Amino acid sequence: MATSGFDIKGTDLDAFWMPFTANRQYKSAPRLLVEADGMYYKDINGNEVLDGTAGLWCCNAGHSRKKVSEAVSHQISRMDFAPTFQMGHPLPFELASRLSKMTPAPLNRVFFTNSGSESVDTALKIALAYHRANGQPTRTRFIGREMGYHGVGFGGISVGGIGNNRKTFSGQLLAGVDHLPHTLDLDRNAFSRGLPEHGVERAEALEHLVTLHGAENIAAVIVEPLSGSAGVILPPKGT
Repeated sequence: MATSGFDIKGTDLDAFWMPFTANRQYKSAPRLLVEADGMYYKDINGNEVLDGTAGLWCCNAGHSRKKVSEAVSHQISRMDFAPTFQMGHPLPFELASRLSKMTPAPLNRVFFTNSGSESVDTALKIALAYHRANGQPTRTRFIGREMGYHGVGFGGISVGGIGNNRKTFSGQLLAGVDHLPHTLDLDRNAFSRGLPEHGVERAEALEHLVTLHGAENIAAVIVEPLSGSAGVILPPKGT
């Protein structure tokens, strides 16, 4: 018996095209979460479900935190949005200043985006624009890593290394992108405790690619310190 008041039989599930989901299969037997508190979701039947991934890695403080909801409610009731094109408001300046004090020099500038996919594509564009403005327009080549996930924009898919995300768009992705080998080494690291003992030598592949293409042609290298979407792959010691 459902406890949420949601009438699943009376709801059109076809209108929502779900990402990264076998839609027909899911909608034939949907699993719906309707509430959340702390570390747990509650599904439509009242069962608690441990949120082991903090939503999609974005609810790290837990769900329904009173201080968070009160702060959000207060801000929305005062001002829900203001543009930052040729005008501004105090909060992004305040947050950027606080963030810049937490990051090591020279990471002291903040550009806000709305998602990880947008962040990666923006970072790639900033890298290209920076080198062009700096008088080094040949720096156009990007280096990613196999099994890396960097979002679903064309830039993020190009530098990402998950095959199923790339194959549909073969021939349509960014040119001039290489990939480092991934660090998953089950033969040597299976059942190890803590960070993997083996794999740091794979970082040397970056030196080979830089030598191959020339440092003057590399725009940026992008890797996940901890590979998430590929299966939460921990980096080996020394990387």
